[in-house]
Amino acid sequence: QVQLVESGGGLVQAGDSLRLSCAASGRAFDGYSMGWFRQAPGKEYEFVATVSRNGVRTYYAESVKGRFTISRDNAKNMVYLQMNSLKAEDTAVYYCAGDRYSSSGWPKTRRVDFGTWGQGTQVTVSS
Repeated sequence: QVQLVESGGGLVQAGDSLRLSCAASGRAFDGYSMGWFRQAPGKEYEFVATVSRNGVRTYYAESVKGRFTISRDNAKNMVYLQMNSLKAEDTAVYYCAGDRYSSSGWPKTRRVDFGTWGQGTQVTVSS
């Protein structure tokens, strides 16, 4: 089983950049498509980005496209979310998630599609 732990969140100002990291344990990391979701205060979980098993394919929510970049390093069992030009509306708890059954479709953007989740890391963007 793959375990996920997020880090890198913090308090930044609008326009700043931040990189989130997700460390995965286990030997089957490269068999998972990976994604980032977020939950803003008082709102539902929102899909942010996903990356394929080999890191070649990526897909983004319209709200973050052009500003955020998802990537992975399978040799290090790591997933990253580079966030640039941050806005106040990006404030949320960000979650790293893994999809073991990645061969069943692409892209996957629903919370229910990802069976493995980290604990989350808080990102707060002040305006």
